[in-house]
Amino acid sequence: MDKYAGKRLDGRYEIQELVGAGGMALVYRAYDTLDQRTVAIKILKDEFLDNAEFIRRFKNESKAIALLSHPNIIKVYDVSFGDQIQYIVEEYIDGITLREYLDRQTVIDLNKVLYFTTQILRALQHAHQKGIVHRDIKPQNIMVLPDDTIKVTDFGIARFARSETRTMTDKAIGSVHYIAPEQARGDLTDEKADIYSVGVMLYEMITGQLPFEAENAVSVAIMQLQAEPQPPMEINPDIPLGLQQITLHAMQKDPAQRYQTATEMLLDLKELRQNPDAVFEYKYIQRNDDYAKPNSLKDTASVTSYDDGYNYVEHPEQNNAKAKKRKKTPFIIGGIALGVVILAVILMVAGVFKSCGTSSEVKLPNFVGQKYDDVVKAYNGQFNFVEETKTDSTKETGTIVNQSPNADMTVKKGSDVHLTVIVAADTVQVPDVTGKTVADAKQALISAGLQVGTVTAKDGKETANTILETSPAAGTSVDKGSKVNLVYSTGKKETKISVTVSLPSVSSNLNLSYYLDGVLQGQVTVNPAYNSTWTQSFSGETGTKILTVSLGGNIYRKISLDFDSGNFSTLAEYPYTEPQTSKPTSSKEPSSSSSNSSSKSSSHSSENPSSSSSVSSR
Repeated sequence: MDKYAGKRLDGRYEIQELVGAGGMALVYRAYDTLDQRTVAIKILKDEFLDNAEFIRRFKNESKAIALLSHPNIIKVYDVSFGDQIQYIVEEYIDGITLREYLDRQTVIDLNKVLYFTTQILRALQHAHQKGIVHRDIKPQNIMVLPDDTIKVTDFGIARFARSETRTMTDKAIGSVHYIAPEQARGDLTDEKADIYSVGVMLYEMITGQLPFEAENAVSVAIMQLQAEPQPPMEINPDIPLGLQQITLHAMQKDPAQRYQTATEMLLDLKELRQNPDAVFEYKYIQRNDDYAKPNSLKDTASVTSYDDGYNYVEHPEQNNAKAKKRKKTPFIIGGIALGVVILAVILMVAGVFKSCGTSSEVKLPNFVGQKYDDVVKAYNGQFNFVEETKTDSTKETGTIVNQSPNADMTVKKGSDVHLTVIVAADTVQVPDVTGKTVADAKQALISAGLQVGTVTAKDGKETANTILETSPAAGTSVDKGSKVNLVYSTGKKETKISVTVSLPSVSSNLNLSYYLDGVLQGQVTVNPAYNSTWTQSFSGETGTKILTVSLGGNIYRKISLDFDSGNFSTLAEYPYTEPQTSKPTSSKEPSSSSSNSSSKSSSHSSENPSSSSSVSSR
């Protein structure tokens, strides 16, 4: 029996059923009783509640998506990070993953390929403009709705604009078929890594197969680093040359020779949609040693330029007579050199997959006061840096102000080192969400880069479930990521009635007692002159209330307050006797005889200027 099925989280989210499971979280379909809609709730697995790295990634996902608002990116409605449970409430998607879609259809219709890829790139374009790199683009993280709308999901290992070194650890290992070469090496990554991943997905959609496949993840990573993909048109001759060119341009090993932005790739796709015969003559500069890898570990071959502007390796002809007459010595030398290359690549990639997995220990340097980017470059591969940010106007942006573990501590190579880095304070104005529904107000705050604070209800005549006010108020400048509290209307009308009673000329010190529903509420001491007044306001009530007011001496007045209509009227005026107990008999309904006489008294008193009453309602 699932521990969450049938439970209600935070008194609001009714868990219905488990709909998916990932490496670090379980995904449930649930019903939001406040906003009355179906949602998806991603709950961090129990085994990771004490794992700081997984908690960081889980929070990072909500933080990343909170900054994004795009029709092709899944929405986040709410988050909760408690000690016993941590979850993210997201838009519920009634669809399948692109992985499932590809498994069913293998090769996708060309128009649909262009439509899917365009939506994915638009989502990434928006994320990149916000300074967020996804870094795990793959079919498993792309949802396809029944109307072919695309939703990009799972920003768990997304990183923000500041560069960060990532090793090939647990999450990325499952994505090895789609990662960029620089990501496989553990180098700094930017938005061009996402573009490479889109290129691989595009390749798979138009050919029905992955560009690189091998028996294990390490072998695939080696191919990502140094092998060239088979031209898509050799697998599927029906695709346009221009689409092949776009695909392979996105998959260039050297990030500098790929599309530099999602916008660039979108423009080429747009041109291809408008003109299927369009071709793109991309020019490539000579790669440096880091990226110039031979196509085969077995052969060193000549490079022939094809018409589409790409360079592919051609294997030597096997029947070449001269090749048979070659001396053994060059082959031996070449074999040794090749062995060294293979060993170096395997050791490098194996080291990457083990997160620099040497057991040797080193003394941790003091990083405080240094620039984060300089530290990452200088110690690339020695430590796994985990960046945490902080705003401080007195310190220079990019400076490290704290580290954990501390300097001079002995740690293993490849250990996590948490660095707190100063970032520029990014302020935003609290949007005006007055009158919006709670759901729309939350989305507006999230889109503005803010977090939703407390959400409380208040009686009011405004439409139920609409926002009455925010704290801080609309228009206030706050740091991005700040919490904004919401107050919404219950839809119940609040009637406020102020009762004013003129007092007769009496002694200089007078105790006035007022009664509500016959129960003594308190006493007021005044020093009245002739025609002085006493005022009491009542609000938030419903129905009719009876108020009994002492006018001094032995006279009191009985008043009816109708909170539904806001009307006020004097029922009667009676001789008054000071009560002896907390629930005086004088506050109860008079007998019929006294009622008749008091009725007359009331009619007379209404003409007495020394004993009058008035009311204002609002």
